[in-house]
Amino acid sequence: MNRIKRISSEILERYPENFSADFGQNKATLKNIAVVRSKLLRNRIAGYITAYISRESAAKGSAGAGATESETP
Repeated sequence: MNRIKRISSEILERYPENFSADFGQNKATLKNIAVVRSKLLRNRIAGYITAYISRESAAKGSAGAGATESETP
């Protein structure tokens, strides 16, 4: 697991309610929560968190839609 994924997963474990699918908001939240010295590193972490949350919400949405279609006769 690379550094971006490791740091992102640790931050998401501690503060899952503070992040959303909006990159700008995640970047600002990350700036308040953690001390990241590099702008590039902060942007990559915020981007990974944004992509992760987007994938999770899409998976939840498609899983719920799939169950609805199979229940319909």
